[in-house]
Amino acid sequence: MLSRVAPWLASRRETAGSGISIRVLSGPDTATLRELARRDVVANVFILSHLAATGTAAPTMGGASIFGVFDGDTLVGACWAGANLVPVQLDPDLAGLVAEHAQRSGRRFASIFGPAETVLAMHEQLEQLGQPAHEVRADQPLMTIAGPPGVPANTELGVGQLADFDRILPACAAMFEEEVGYSPFLGGREFYSRRVEGLIRQGHSLVHLDGDGQVMFKAELGAVTPEVTQVQGVWMNPSFRGLGLSAGYMAAVVMLAQKLAPITSLYVNDYNARARATYERVGFHQVGTFATVLF
Repeated sequence: MLSRVAPWLASRRETAGSGISIRVLSGPDTATLRELARRDVVANVFILSHLAATGTAAPTMGGASIFGVFDGDTLVGACWAGANLVPVQLDPDLAGLVAEHAQRSGRRFASIFGPAETVLAMHEQLEQLGQPAHEVRADQPLMTIAGPPGVPANTELGVGQLADFDRILPACAAMFEEEVGYSPFLGGREFYSRRVEGLIRQGHSLVHLDGDGQVMFKAELGAVTPEVTQVQGVWMNPSFRGLGLSAGYMAAVVMLAQKLAPITSLYVNDYNARARATYERVGFHQVGTFATVLF
């Protein structure tokens, strides 16, 4: 009978090895999940931001859920399963089991991102199960700054306004296409447009428009908790690249982010030497290593 229960339901319990089981978390698991994630508030800012916004570990209205990995009755790891897979304090030795669980759920995932060793172990298992990756970014320094930036901030950077949505959205789409190699509008404009609009409404879109109304620079605070923000979507208009403006803009990002939380974080591709040098000049330093697998 158990094998006939839908794999994404909390009633389906999967045992793998002595005492290890995987199930979808529900409301009563919220406090335990939060306690687990708080072991590393920087690496787990994504899930902590979700819990802060929703107040629950239960599946979302949009169909996303959180897999919990238990050793007996103790939660020892977890993994967000929405459009992406995001491991939470998940031991690499258990990553393959979670990847198998995700594969059996029948869902398609756009990416996996998080601590490198765990992400790469999940990718290895999914590849063996017939899900080859489009691209693997195995070395992405996770960086933070917890004090004032080391260079003067460009005070022209401010919080994006809904009145400028039609200017901000194309800049966000351009950044996305540069970063992942395809348009965020391939499956339709609605989902990505709602995401950008939501960031603006939350005050998490940071932008500088010049006198003609074109976006010179923009970034988003993609995940926010009272302790940590995670900067995403950093983009400079190609017309203004190479002019030495990036450090001042990033210093401004830090100043605005620190109004919400004392620690500002981001992760960057290891091969992007120019961006890494800019972040280090501003005052960011590496605290860990992420990886991203794009499908």
